[in-house]
Amino acid sequence: MATKILLIGSGAREHAMGHALARSARVKLYIWAGNMNPGLELLASEMRLGKMDDIVGMVEWAQELRVEFVVVGPELPLAVGLVDALRMVGISAVGPSQAAAQLESSKAFARELLNEAGIDVCPAFLRCRSEAEVRAWVREWGGEFVVKPDGLTGGKGVRVQGDHFATSEAGVEYALQCLASDGQVLLEEKLVGQEFSLMSFTDGHTLVHMPVVQDNKRLLPGDKGPNTGGMGSVSDSTHTLPFLGVHDLLDARATNERVVAALRDRGVVYKGVLYGNYIATRDGVKLIEYNARLGDPEAMNVMTLLTSDFVKLCQGIVHGNLGEVDVRFAHKATVCKYVVPDGYPDSPVKDVRIYPHVSDSVDTRVYYASVDSRDEGLFLAGSRAVGVVGIGDTIEEAESLAEVAAGRIEGPVVHREDIGTEELLGKRAEMMREIRKK
Repeated sequence: MATKILLIGSGAREHAMGHALARSARVKLYIWAGNMNPGLELLASEMRLGKMDDIVGMVEWAQELRVEFVVVGPELPLAVGLVDALRMVGISAVGPSQAAAQLESSKAFARELLNEAGIDVCPAFLRCRSEAEVRAWVREWGGEFVVKPDGLTGGKGVRVQGDHFATSEAGVEYALQCLASDGQVLLEEKLVGQEFSLMSFTDGHTLVHMPVVQDNKRLLPGDKGPNTGGMGSVSDSTHTLPFLGVHDLLDARATNERVVAALRDRGVVYKGVLYGNYIATRDGVKLIEYNARLGDPEAMNVMTLLTSDFVKLCQGIVHGNLGEVDVRFAHKATVCKYVVPDGYPDSPVKDVRIYPHVSDSVDTRVYYASVDSRDEGLFLAGSRAVGVVGIGDTIEEAESLAEVAAGRIEGPVVHREDIGTEELLGKRAEMMREIRKK
């Protein structure tokens, strides 16, 4: 009999996950989607449109289908307790419980867990619950700082002094807005260095680390413009990145392992993907934040590289025997570039047709995101539209392939041409050399 799997989500991350699941023999894939993703349509035995916080609907459909397990893509279903609700009816899931997912849904929870466990990777920070606390911390800190809403913000809520606000008082004003909205806000020391993503599969005991990826959050070339959900990402054939040292990678891996152990000590078994957003600084690796699922766009890099059976990997997670599963990634470089609507992220074009004259090949992958498939064609749905991934022996080769693919998508869309280029990566490597000289 075929293995029945329910995948939650309909972005490019889920398209990449669905593609990997469908490679396994005798799989029936069902999709709970927020939009009619054409790539997932082709993979699915059935696709149902629904909201990502409709826990009752998702659980009822999983029961009706009698799926073996559920794979959760986006953060919202995790934060509102989908995995717990599934467990109550005897259905396993690849994804953490609501308690474990607090690593993402509450930035303050993550910081305080690490501090209590003696895991020294946090910047100076304070969870503030009053205007007086905000003003006192900013005054006493005296340096540049970061303002973080405590809850989920889709990668767009964090503001950094010098990038998003110029003065301390402007930062305080934004912090007070967050305080009024959420009842608390996190203030942190501004870190200087290069960010990277280390994602790990885990069954709550064993961790399997994925290749390191670097996301590019800024909208415009040269790391200019507003933050976005991510305009593209890069991985190297070495599974690390040119600007990282061996100790940076080892420290990040050890941190992920220690966090899973710290949760286990609290009686919380973390199953799924643990995604550490790190920054390499003059003083070593620091944690910017944790996410409780695969990154987007980073999922497109790592899922493209995964050569093992993803269904068996998921079964290892849910059954607690991940250590017995052979998990491998190809030693290739990947560059992902997101094609986004004109006006993204603040006022994106919607309901306009695009023409993607590109398809999967040996060295290129195409993953659909915020687009709707209609009888007349493919239409923009208001957010990042299509992710293209170039695969090569070097980052330079992968970037060239991704750039060609991105250029073949016609319509009112744009992309960052500099992601993965030798010039941009060279500047980042030089930045790290200068920082570490000091």
